[in-house]
Amino acid sequence: MTPVFVFLLFFSLTAVSLGATDDADGTDRSLDVSEIIARANDGITTPLTHGDIVPNLNRNADPCTARGCKWRKRGSFVIVPVTISSSYTREQRNIIIRGLVTFHQSTCIRFVWRRRQRNYLYFFSGSGCWSYLGRQRRGQRVSLRKNGCLYTDTVQHEVLHALGFHHEQVRSDRDEHVSILTENIIDGTESNFQKVQTNNLGTPYDFNSVMHYSKFAFSKNGKPTIIAKSDPDLDFGRASSMSANDIARVNRLYECCE
Repeated sequence: MTPVFVFLLFFSLTAVSLGATDDADGTDRSLDVSEIIARANDGITTPLTHGDIVPNLNRNADPCTARGCKWRKRGSFVIVPVTISSSYTREQRNIIIRGLVTFHQSTCIRFVWRRRQRNYLYFFSGSGCWSYLGRQRRGQRVSLRKNGCLYTDTVQHEVLHALGFHHEQVRSDRDEHVSILTENIIDGTESNFQKVQTNNLGTPYDFNSVMHYSKFAFSKNGKPTIIAKSDPDLDFGRASSMSANDIARVNRLYECCE
């Protein structure tokens, strides 16, 4: 049995063997992923763009997945080594593991325990919920604060950033699908809505994406900051797990067999 499948088996058995719920920290689980991230990141000093992405000043504005920040594929699988901080309890650790296993179930991404690999993800309880965009050099941190970030959808959201994906509402064709109501945005947070040149991989705009923020994200007055052009009353940004489009994008970017 190869190391990839040994680690996959370990992850799966560990995740299934525990009955822990995803709201063990007591946070209000009625909040959507964008609200969870916004609350967890409120007031932190870590410099962030688009709400939860740590900027890499060594990269330009071009889509980084075309310039070296994809994780490398070996045979049929994309191997992503991980290590998880010992500061988490076993229950908290396994919430992260369960989130990682969801990628094993539907994509060719395979998370393995790090041994001596130079490039890897380090999950730790930092100042909030945040990640870098795409693969960075050497170990890269993914912050999932113990109190506020430990949910399957939040794990998926930050891991998708680490795999190279932006928020849905900033994708290059977003103006065809949504309107950004700048008058309702909290002063100083307008950059979270700045459109990005993205590779949309031939997939449609997805209001059900786990990467889509809610219509009230960063609102200063309780009014919408994002509305759907097709239906101004449409509610969105409530995904509790990756959508079919989220999965399709991972598989297309990393050339998995769908």
